[in-house]
This record gives sequence, structure tokens and C-alpha cells, in this order.
Amino acid sequence: MKLKAAFIFLAPEADSKIHQSTIDTPAVELITVGVKNYAEAECMAQELVNKGVKAIELCGGFGIEGVARVNKAVGGDVAVGVVRFENHPGLNFQSGDTLFLQA
Repeated sequence: MKLKAAFIFLAPEADSKIHQSTIDTPAVELITVGVKNYAEAECMAQELVNKGVKAIELCGGFGIEGVARVNKAVGGDVAVGVVRFENHPGLNFQSGDTLFLQA
């Protein structure tokens, strides 16, 4: 059975409807999506699950709170993993919790 997975990354000026791509191999279909904040990540994660995604990996910009929000948004039937940077080099060495928690 082919795994349908996704990678969600944070970029403050990302538009999830434009900044996405799909890589399709015989074993894995991987959807990558850029989002501008945690709220958009939650919505996009739910959309991905509705499209059959069973595993979501979050970029290192997601802090502990951001990961928790996405986990809650998708429920327990989807595996959520995270690349870890406490202070992400692409976010001026800040945590996503500092930048996106209010969104």
C-alpha cells in the first residue's frame, strides 16, 4: 500500500494554495505545503487528512505549541512528526512559538 504523507513548512509570506508541490514515487506520495502561521497549518493539516494523508511531518520552525495545535487539529489517527530546531535558522533563530503562537 502506498503511503500518502505531507511536509508542512512555515514561511511568513507563504500562501498554502500556491506554495505546494507533490512528489509521487511508487511507495510514497509526498505533498509539501508552505503556510504562513499556525492557524493556516491547522487548516491545511485538516485538508490533507481529508485527502487521505496518514503522516504529517512539520518543519523545525514549529515550536512545541505549534506541534500540539496541529496534532489536535488532525486527531489521533494521523502520525505527526517534527524536525526539531529550538531556534530555527530560517526564522532569524527564533522558535515558531515566538512568531506564530498568536495566529
